[in-house]
Amino acid sequence: MDSLLVTLFVLPLCAAVLMALLPSKAVPTVVYEGVHLVSVASTCALGIYLVVDVMSSGEPIHALGLWFYLDALGSLFVVLIGGIGFLTGFYSLSYIRHDVKRGAMGPRQVKQYYVFFNLFVFTMLLVVLSNNIIMMWAAIEATTLATAFLVGAYNTKLSLEAAWKYIVVCTAGVAFGLYGTVLVYANAADVMADPQQAIFWTSLLPYASQFDIMIIQIAFLFAAIGFGTKAGLFPMHTWLPDAHSEAPSPVSALLSGVLLKCAMLIIIRFYILAVQAIGPQFPQTIMLVVGLLSVVVAAFAVFSQDDLKRKLAYHSCENIGIVALCLGFGGPLGVAAALLHCITHGVTKALLFSISGNVLIKYGTRDLKKVKGILQVAPVTAVLMAIGFFALAGFPPFAMFLSEVLGFISGIQAGHLVIIVVFGIALTVVIAACVHVVTGSVLGKAPENVPKGDVGVMALLPQFALTLAILWFGVAMPQPILYGLESATQVVLQQDAGILHEAPLFKDIFAAIE
Repeated sequence: MDSLLVTLFVLPLCAAVLMALLPSKAVPTVVYEGVHLVSVASTCALGIYLVVDVMSSGEPIHALGLWFYLDALGSLFVVLIGGIGFLTGFYSLSYIRHDVKRGAMGPRQVKQYYVFFNLFVFTMLLVVLSNNIIMMWAAIEATTLATAFLVGAYNTKLSLEAAWKYIVVCTAGVAFGLYGTVLVYANAADVMADPQQAIFWTSLLPYASQFDIMIIQIAFLFAAIGFGTKAGLFPMHTWLPDAHSEAPSPVSALLSGVLLKCAMLIIIRFYILAVQAIGPQFPQTIMLVVGLLSVVVAAFAVFSQDDLKRKLAYHSCENIGIVALCLGFGGPLGVAAALLHCITHGVTKALLFSISGNVLIKYGTRDLKKVKGILQVAPVTAVLMAIGFFALAGFPPFAMFLSEVLGFISGIQAGHLVIIVVFGIALTVVIAACVHVVTGSVLGKAPENVPKGDVGVMALLPQFALTLAILWFGVAMPQPILYGLESATQVVLQQDAGILHEAPLFKDIFAAIE
């Protein structure tokens, strides 16, 4: 299995290198599309195979010694990368063809898009699978380099400005993550019998109780700021609306649906280490502060936006805030709610950013003041968009309803009643914003100059799959997801199997959703 783990992240890298070596003018676009599709499909299939092996055996997989590592926690994120990477990669085929048809992209840009899309998948897999804490930081920096070219893919003034802002803000922010990482390494090297092992996350955990309290507090604060910049937490989120709005829609879907969660995974890794070293109070307090600020600020930003993709981008900031907030609540319920929200939000935002691509294809604008009557123009897109926004608002029977309810229950159980009230008010503002999009843009009278007729079946297929997942996870959560969620929560809590089912509230919830 160790060789297959290396193969998992090497596959998209090889595809990117192969396409980069091909001459853009002499090679037909269909060749790049074929290599790209084989890459994302095989990455998805192999990722699921490895995750099933980890879950069925109950044992993590190591590769190249201790350098690469896949456990139950990382498995949830591998599934996100593989599944959403494949669906957005498939959607890219029709979306990029439309961009070529309208003259927004030439052969060189098409080649660049598929090369950097696969590099993006490779760097995210490297983030999730790295056991080396310095490599985690390097990998999250590498995602910036890969996606900067995708954000600026159209070579317009706004897209290039967004790409530069993305590079500057994320590079400066993630530098704090490096400071935190180096502090942990230096402290561990002084404590551990073999200082060379201080670079590996799994080797750090047994010695965590011997770490210096002050150093770990500073390190976790730096990690929360640094990797929180890439996750889109307030106030380090300023790159996010520009990058998400200017990138091609499939890239926006992958950025919001997966990349932000990969950055949160690194924070979770440092959270585990901090809790083992200094107890839960300090890391939970940091998560509560940044989480609540992100939710409240982003909720009002969502309500005030008229640009569809910028509105969705602020939704990302708000929902990453919910993940941080649930980690701040702590306990089995809080951790499980945070991990579940990573999954449900990832799928929901991948759907909505893909739908925004359909809207751009039909209307040629992201301005919701001009996007009216989608139900009359493109009825299938309109229905999927309405489902997506109702799901994003946290309405039942959609997936995010379950993760947000778990978040509320965990907050009440932890005794944070004031935070829960503020959280509820912010979510009410978000619900109003989502309903306004449905009533104002999905419904209403369509402009006369917009041709009627939906986008092609090829574009709609991945969106149908994402919609099915949102409904399925909300109505009857699949057993493998439930088992994976429980196993991942045990990794975060560093507790024995079955601990979730021993908690009365969680036992009742499991019985209800099973």
